[in-house]
Amino acid sequence: MSRIGIDTGGTFTDFIWVDAAGRLRLHKEPSTPDDPSRAVLSGLADIRNRVSQKKLGFKTVVHGSTVATNALLQRRGAPTALIATAGFADVLEIGRQDRPDLYALVPQKPPPLVPREWRFEVRERIGADGTVVTPLDEASLAEVIERVAAAGVEAVAVCLLFSFLRPEHEQRVGAAIRARLPGVHVSLSSDILPEYREYERTATTVINATVAPLMGRYLTRLAGALAPRRLAVMQSNGGIISAALAGAQAARTALSGPAGGVVGARFVAASAGPDGAGYADLITFDMGGTSTDVALCAGRAPTTTEGNIAGLPLRLPLIDIHTVGAGGGSLAYLDAGGALQVGPQSAGAHPGPAGYHADYDAWRAMWTTGEEGARGQGPGSREERSSLEPGPWNLAPSAP
Repeated sequence: MSRIGIDTGGTFTDFIWVDAAGRLRLHKEPSTPDDPSRAVLSGLADIRNRVSQKKLGFKTVVHGSTVATNALLQRRGAPTALIATAGFADVLEIGRQDRPDLYALVPQKPPPLVPREWRFEVRERIGADGTVVTPLDEASLAEVIERVAAAGVEAVAVCLLFSFLRPEHEQRVGAAIRARLPGVHVSLSSDILPEYREYERTATTVINATVAPLMGRYLTRLAGALAPRRLAVMQSNGGIISAALAGAQAARTALSGPAGGVVGARFVAASAGPDGAGYADLITFDMGGTSTDVALCAGRAPTTTEGNIAGLPLRLPLIDIHTVGAGGGSLAYLDAGGALQVGPQSAGAHPGPAGYHADYDAWRAMWTTGEEGARGQGPGSREERSSLEPGPWNLAPSAP
């Protein structure tokens, strides 16, 4: 065996490999969302105990992950600041004029990933023809960087006007941030999405900045633990990239796990059917513990550069997958108006979906008190968990 596939979800981490007899083998491990690499390494250790080292001599780990997906769906990415050209800091919040719900009397837009107090402006301007209209003001930049330092963010997205034509200003801003704040991740729009359309470029760069610290730390730990084996990461377009590139440009992994599901489903469908002729046209349905992903494959895997996840535009090559923040472990609760809501918060791997527990009251206590690792799998504080506590309408599963 030269390769093993590992898919990390919010509830389970799944392993698949081909044994010496050519059979597909599977293994399942509870996920560890606080550090997903722990579940991966634990699962590999369990597999080694069942299979001899000689037969388990894989050289490459191909890894699909929903770390970035779930972070975006649950709005639990790294605290991120945005630096924009003076006058353009609110592009992220203004967005486009399209209305997702045409008949909503009071339409609600999802809040931007970067709050207003963390959106900063620097004096500079590149023209539409690539010429420098206003040179980068170093004093303005120094002041903004100090404000970023005071904010205590973990990542900074830099998106300056027309930087895709002339990236020098962005590069100087990025270099200044790294010199002053060496531990802060920096995403430049000229690196992530060097093309026109200001809102989409800004949103995609912010997405990358938000999830890159999470993916970077995770993949660094995992690659170190797996060395000297090679770690390859599934991209949103169904291909693979190195762990280093996936950590730096984490937005490319926003649909990493779901993309692997579509590729795998098409592989299975190709030899399915009563005569083994397979099916070219299919709908894939992939429900995990936190999210559910659906794709329409009309003879091929559908691809697009105009994706959307959790109401956010993602303008990178990806398989056209529709993702919703509801899965087998999603939490049901009553909102302030008494309406039933489901997700995007999830019970995660600990305590896990209520259906996995024979004693519903014990599961409920684990969730609301944060016992057995429940803390951090959904809302971050006990108060937040209490606000999502199942109400008197009791969703306890029937006795087994």
